[in-house]
Amino acid sequence: MPAVSKGDGMRGLAVFISDIRNCKSKEAEIKRINKELANIRSKFKGDKALDGYSKKKYVCKLLFIFLLGHDIDFGHMEAVNLLSSNRYTEKQIGYLFISVLVNSNSELIRLINNAIKNDLASRNPTFMGLALHCIANVGSREMAEAFAGEIPKILVAGDTMDSVKQSAALCLLRLYRTSPDLVPMGDWTSRVVHLLNDQHLGVVTAATSLITTLAQKNPEEFKTSVSLAVSRLSRIVTSASTDLQDYTYYFVPAPWLSVKLLRLLQCYPPPEDPAVRGRLTECLETILNKAQEPPKSKKVQHSNAKNAVLFEAISLIIHHDSEPNLLVRACNQLGQFLQHRETNLRYLALESMCTLASSEFSHEAVKTHIETVINALKTERDVSVRQRAVDLLYAMCDRSNAQQIVAEMLSYLETADYSIREEIVLKVAILAEKYAVDYTWYVDTILNLIRIAGDYVSEEVWYRVIQIVINRDDVQGYAAKTVFEALQAPACHENLVKVGGYILGEFGNLIAGDPRSSPLIQFNLLHSKFHLCSVPTRALLLSTYIKFVNLFPEVKATIQDVLRSDSQLKNADVELQQRAVEYLRLSTVASTDILATVLEEMPPFPERESSILAKLKKKKGPSTVTDLEETKRERSIDVNGGPEPVPASTSAASTPSPSADLLGLGAVPPAPTGPPSSSGGGLLVDVFSDSASAVAPLAPGSEDNFARFVCKNNGVLFENQLLQIGLKSEFRQNLGRMFIFYGNKTSTQFLNFTPTLICADDLQTNLNLQTKPVDPTVDGGAQVQQVVNIECISDFTEAPVLNIQFRYGGTFQNVSVKLPVTLNKFFQPTEMASQDFFQRWKQLSNPQQEVQNIFKAKHPMDTEITKAKIIGFGSALLEEVDPNPANFVGAGIIHTKTTQIGCLLRLEPNLQAQMYRLTLRTSKDTVSQRLCELLSEQF
Repeated sequence: MPAVSKGDGMRGLAVFISDIRNCKSKEAEIKRINKELANIRSKFKGDKALDGYSKKKYVCKLLFIFLLGHDIDFGHMEAVNLLSSNRYTEKQIGYLFISVLVNSNSELIRLINNAIKNDLASRNPTFMGLALHCIANVGSREMAEAFAGEIPKILVAGDTMDSVKQSAALCLLRLYRTSPDLVPMGDWTSRVVHLLNDQHLGVVTAATSLITTLAQKNPEEFKTSVSLAVSRLSRIVTSASTDLQDYTYYFVPAPWLSVKLLRLLQCYPPPEDPAVRGRLTECLETILNKAQEPPKSKKVQHSNAKNAVLFEAISLIIHHDSEPNLLVRACNQLGQFLQHRETNLRYLALESMCTLASSEFSHEAVKTHIETVINALKTERDVSVRQRAVDLLYAMCDRSNAQQIVAEMLSYLETADYSIREEIVLKVAILAEKYAVDYTWYVDTILNLIRIAGDYVSEEVWYRVIQIVINRDDVQGYAAKTVFEALQAPACHENLVKVGGYILGEFGNLIAGDPRSSPLIQFNLLHSKFHLCSVPTRALLLSTYIKFVNLFPEVKATIQDVLRSDSQLKNADVELQQRAVEYLRLSTVASTDILATVLEEMPPFPERESSILAKLKKKKGPSTVTDLEETKRERSIDVNGGPEPVPASTSAASTPSPSADLLGLGAVPPAPTGPPSSSGGGLLVDVFSDSASAVAPLAPGSEDNFARFVCKNNGVLFENQLLQIGLKSEFRQNLGRMFIFYGNKTSTQFLNFTPTLICADDLQTNLNLQTKPVDPTVDGGAQVQQVVNIECISDFTEAPVLNIQFRYGGTFQNVSVKLPVTLNKFFQPTEMASQDFFQRWKQLSNPQQEVQNIFKAKHPMDTEITKAKIIGFGSALLEEVDPNPANFVGAGIIHTKTTQIGCLLRLEPNLQAQMYRLTLRTSKDTVSQRLCELLSEQF
């Protein structure tokens, strides 16, 4: 070892470290350490007082021994004594020892705290920095109790040096993360925001990290930071690299600060101030423009810094979801990365495009990259990138490309990694159901899915195909024929046998007329698989056999022989034995009529949330399957390229028709009744039994959002810094079902989360609502879903109020919004010829039946938008009916439980005067008045 002078370092420490490194065995090392520990102990206990240098040297040796993995049970007091030294090197070693070896329960903690307080009060920036670093490194609750009130004062004091401000901001951030309840909010919060304007970029960087974390829990306290963050970001983005020379990293000005500022802005909705919003848009456009410029350096550090800022800017654009131009540009930029040679960039591009696909503005732009994504699925080496490609295909899927995407996923499934096969199976099943225009394609897809990856097809998938086939009478014969053909393969997966057994047991009679699929052939085909199946599948097949006894009397004797055999009546499994005995007895004793009654065809299933979708959410987590994001994709003119599929009704009262829907709108249970609330309106549904607090007044902007939902069913109903409420609803005749998505935008749990629907007394008699309870705890970044079943009894005027109460960070939150359940939601469009329309128009000529309104246009008078709004309102838009081609006419029927009300409307625009005349004629005056009010607000 080279000689080290006393002035330059600690020679004794250097010699000791050298001796340890030169040890040939573990035993030799332990012997040397024990010898040194004995020497240090004797020095500390000796009569001769040690000087600061010696204490520092021996404390350093103890610290080194501890880092080697040996326990240290002395020397703590000597380290604490070093804190009172006025020499930087001695004080530094003392703080280092304490940060590493002293725990929060130590008896010395009071002495340590006193030493730290003295250093903080010394106004010596070096000593203050050491003290703040120690507080942050220990970061215990005791440290927070002692200093959480002191550090903010240091941070915002005018005479604090820049280096100390940096340390204070990061120290306070550490304490807030470990003990948020001990960091008091006060006057300092408004002053700390102004650190974003500090001339020292190191202070701004540290302050931005602190403000971002604080704003996630206390957004109102720090909302003034938005304009300051935009201003600072603008100065960075538009500056040349030479202007920020000390903070420029490989020709990228202040990349870390830029990323932190962009992340802070994601804590808030788009700025309301047009000037701030315009400046932010300019910043984002500049970042996107710089991404297109040729690189200023070929080094990877340059591209990493540049792309870090770019991806964070794209995340902000996606978060705001309000600038169509920026969203499309972001999508195109990400599309360029899909074929980049860097794997991490491809991964990040796919991940960001998954979120972009949920925006109404960028969905079409994302779809243009479908071939590139499919190619990535086939050729990508990295399994994590392939998984993101699957996620993106799932997100970009709609009516126009569903068959192509499902086919590619099925093709990939044959060679996919085992770890993601189940997830792909679930996604294929969901897409096939969601976008199935022709349900024969759906049946083929699911059977193909079982053939390719039968082991990964969960019960939820084959349950679902059974449910849909039973609920759709137009596909039952095809399903029976298809599964019969599939079962003829020599090797069938057991899930296919389950599906085949169930469907043939219910609908085998639909194909029994063909000699190739006679009843006996069907039975023999199923029974040939019997001995290869597990007990639950055998039990299902026995149920199929007894169904055959009812459907096909000619095979009754053959089936009875099977049931009578010893392998069934004396089966070791009690379930199979019991079924065989009971089914045999039933087939022998029961008359034909009794058999037909007991074994009649299954009624349609009542529908809930798709069990496959629920399983995918459970597997991927609530933040991945983003129904709330999906509700943002408003489609007045359908992005999917056509109307949504309308699957089978679940009402058991009637046979489902091909045009009915799968949401179960035919089975709306009555709302629970009870004594009215003591508050102004009657409490229709209280999700929990606890008595609710006073209902808050309607949130600002609630009326405007309510008006926007008159002509649409999906979208974001309410949003603030804490909560986002999304809606997705569907109506048919006098029934409706609404899915409400509550999204927690913060990183903190919502506790006692209680949504309640409130109706006025007169509304309760005209509208039946029923809700399902939601989880009272909503995790940070998660969302919960609530289903509301709706039945229109009679026409109504008012709308229900949705009140949400919860606790956030110890603070009670109370939000009320109007739920957009309006009379026009129960419109059924009616097509009419010109002659029929005017004949009916004349019949509704009584003054009480007509309501007319002449009003000034509030929005640009665009023909296509007007058409879309009339269609969205619910009526049929009748083309070439009115003699004046500039006018719009519509017709429909309002369905209530008690009556049906015919409605005709006529909208006459005057482009020169920028005015409209709206005329409504219905058979009921109150309906005319309400529909006229609702529709007038849309133009």
